[in-house]
Formats: sequence, C-alpha cells, structure tokens
Amino acid sequence: MDFLKEKIDLLVSSFEKILYDEDDIFLKNMETKNLAGDDAERYRYWEWTQGVGLFGLWKIYEETGDEEFLNKLEKYYERQMTIGLPARNVNTTTPLLALTYVAEKNGNETYKEICREWAAWLADGLPRTKEGGFQHLTSDTLNEEELWDDTLFMSVLFLARMGKLEQNQAWIDEAQYQFLLHIKYLADKKTGLWYHGWTFNGNHNFAEAFWGRGNSWVTMAIPELFGIIDCDESVKRFLTEALDKQIESLKKYQNENGMWHTVIDDSTSYVEASATCGFAYGILKAVHLGLVDPSYEECARKALEPILDYIDAEGVLHQVSYGTPMGRENVQFYKDIELRPMPYGQAMAMLYLLEASKK
Repeated sequence: MDFLKEKIDLLVSSFEKILYDEDDIFLKNMETKNLAGDDAERYRYWEWTQGVGLFGLWKIYEETGDEEFLNKLEKYYERQMTIGLPARNVNTTTPLLALTYVAEKNGNETYKEICREWAAWLADGLPRTKEGGFQHLTSDTLNEEELWDDTLFMSVLFLARMGKLEQNQAWIDEAQYQFLLHIKYLADKKTGLWYHGWTFNGNHNFAEAFWGRGNSWVTMAIPELFGIIDCDESVKRFLTEALDKQIESLKKYQNENGMWHTVIDDSTSYVEASATCGFAYGILKAVHLGLVDPSYEECARKALEPILDYIDAEGVLHQVSYGTPMGRENVQFYKDIELRPMPYGQAMAMLYLLEASKK
C-alpha cells in the first residue's frame, strides 16, 4: 500500500506540471471557435480537463488530511480568480466541483457565491434539449438538442453538491432527473453500456459507439452521486441497476491484460489508460459502497499492474486519449484520437490508486 501512495505522490507532482502545459490543439481551436468571445487566457487552465484533476486532488486531501493538497487547490483557485473565469458552459463548470469543497473547508464567501451563481445558471440558464435535458454546451460548440454522457460528471455532480450545501431541493431533484434522462437515451438496453451521445434532431445515437472514457464518466459518477446526496430510494435503485448492468458488460469486454479498449467492444482499438482507471475506480468504489457484487473487485484490481506500467518514472500516465468530441459519423473517429498525457488522466489514475489502496 505504501508503494501505491508513492505512485500517487508522483502522479500529483506530474499533474501540476501537466496542468500548466500548453494545450496547443485546444487553444488553436479557441482562436476561431470561442462561442463567448472571451479572452482565451481564461479558458487556458479552466476547463473540464483541469476540473477532473482538481477533484482528484480534493479526494486525496479528503483521504489523507495532508494540508499540502489543500494548499495546492487554494493556490490554483486564487490564481484563476485573478485571471477571471470564462463563460459558463457544461465543461467550464467542472472545476467548480472541487471548489465547493474548498469553499466549505476554508469558508471563503467569494467562492461560495460563485458556486451559487453557476448552480443557478445550470438550473435556469443552461440551454435545454427536449424533455428538459442539459444540452452539452461547450466552449466552442452549441451541440443543440444533444445529450452527452460526459455531462453527468462535468456539471450534474456539481449541481447535486450545491443542492446539498444550499439545502435546495429543486437542484437536488434536477440532478436526479438528469441522471434518469441520460440513462433513458444513452444506456443500451442489450449491453448496459452507454453511447457517447444522443440527439433529438433525428433521434439517434450518432455513431453508436461505446466509447471508453465516456462510459467511465458514468461508472464514476453514479457512486459519486450517492456520496454527495441522499437520492430518492427509487432513483438510487434505478441508478444502481444501471451501473450493475454496465459493470457486467465491462467485465465481459475487459482485455486479458486488465485494461479496456477505447471503443469497449472493439478489440482492434487501442487499450486506453484514462478509461481503464475510471472503470476500475468506479467499480471498486461501487463494491466498497456495497452497490454491486463483491466479486467485481477482482475485475477492477486486474487493471492495476498495466496502469502502473504506464506510469513513467516522473509520474506521468501514458496511453491516454486526447479530449474527444462527438463521433458523429463512425466508430473509427474514436480509434483515431491521438494519445498524449492529460490532467484528467493523472486524476483518474490518482483516484484509482487511492481506492485500490483501501482494504
């Protein structure tokens, strides 16, 4: 277990470096496709890619009590407040999940008010699809009438968290509804795996791809939601059954080396580290919470050795697919996404190793 803690420390140190690396592809795109016309500097380090990592840092602080991790978070948020926050969308909401915990811990009223304003916007200002779904609005794309599986982790968990903190039942109810609606349109009835997206413009699931990391957001988000709010009993039962069905298929499609492919049911696609960490973390957490059969723990721990092999001497996790928009035409789109170290890869590995270190 000490060995895993050493690896986590390495991942954290490299996360900070990767956090402030230039994402040349994203920044180049934002020069011409920035929907809000904001200064690109505001988006440079405040996107979902960083937000997932910040949540990973908070979870480590929560588990260890080491003030160093809290200090890292506070330093990051102070820096970003000085620069200014970008326009609101699903992905720029992600860094606020960890901020809710930091604000609750240190009592920073400015942080609390920012979180309140963004939660109110999610509930009342974010564009909606038919049936009231959260449209997956991003910094560069409207994605009209589209539901994405990413949305649950990137913004709905934050809304649930704020509903809990503010004792706002309407926000809690909205968060639960979004999970149910996304299951309705994204979960495949045959396998329990999730499609990346759904559009009400044509009523279809785009390329019908069972994309790895997209599925892993779900595997992670459902147990996390139960830790954030006390779901209605019927909702918790429904979500747990959906999670169990997904994990049943994940076990079936797990590669013999313990990892998962970037297209889960396509063994010709490359094995991918961030999805593997997300799956293994979510499965372990679900087992530890008593949500699914304990036998699934073996499936999750089978991924440990190959993931450790992909962490280099400096703590950088490799074999991570780059940020992935919707594959609208074919599954090959996902197989062609390049591999490069990313902040969310570091975070998902942190979370997995942290959960794996628990007895």
